Amino acid sequence: MVVEINEVDLNYEMAGDGQPLLWLHGFMGSGPDWKYIFKEPPAGYRLVAPDLRGHGASTNPSGEFSFRQAADDVEGLLRHLGLDKVKAIGLSGGGITLLHLATAVPTRIESMVIVSAPPYFPAQARALQRQTSESMFGEVEMDLMRKRHRHGDAQIQQLFTHSRALADSYDDVNFTPPYLATITADTLIVFGDRDPLYPVSLAFDLQAAIPRSYLWVVPNAGHGPVFGENAPRFAETATSFLRGDWKRAA
Repeated sequence: MVVEINEVDLNYEMAGDGQPLLWLHGFMGSGPDWKYIFKEPPAGYRLVAPDLRGHGASTNPSGEFSFRQAADDVEGLLRHLGLDKVKAIGLSGGGITLLHLATAVPTRIESMVIVSAPPYFPAQARALQRQTSESMFGEVEMDLMRKRHRHGDAQIQQLFTHSRALADSYDDVNFTPPYLATITADTLIVFGDRDPLYPVSLAFDLQAAIPRSYLWVVPNAGHGPVFGENAPRFAETATSFLRGDWKRAA
């Protein structure tokens, strides 16, 4: 399904039945990436999975990208769908987008799980962002990227350009403690302790600043520690948290 939001043709899919559950993919990912974690939509939830602007089948005619813009697009989609409040999962760039949404419109997010999403870009992340090019990805990854992004190699090259530009951006991803303190959603922060982009200390900073937050550090895990062999445990943990099991236990 496609809806025009902020002059972007925003592609999204919905699957399952029940409470709305917003899924926000990582930078250079796409909405259907949820299938790498959940074999089917979690029981009791209607999954809402957009392609962020310039990703997947969504367009980006402005040629610009920020996570703040992406959050505004998602907010527009929720308004279009008549969803006043949702639970949400955001992965990496999707988690950053979710942080923007949860701070800009706190009442929209009831509870959320943010995975490998930093409050700011540290030096090691910026160094890798500056090097973003096709040479960083193997043939298998590039083939997968071409399947994800429906507008061809020009779209992929645009995403590479955006990634390099993020290395010199200091206002889009800059969640200070007073800003994070405005979040009202119950929040589960998930980090790998061996993330090459974002040191695990950033997870502790987030947990200290977000009022109703919990922290899960996945041992011996890197960036996005929710795929592959970690997927079943993450699926069980995330859905348990979103159901409110952790809150009741506390």
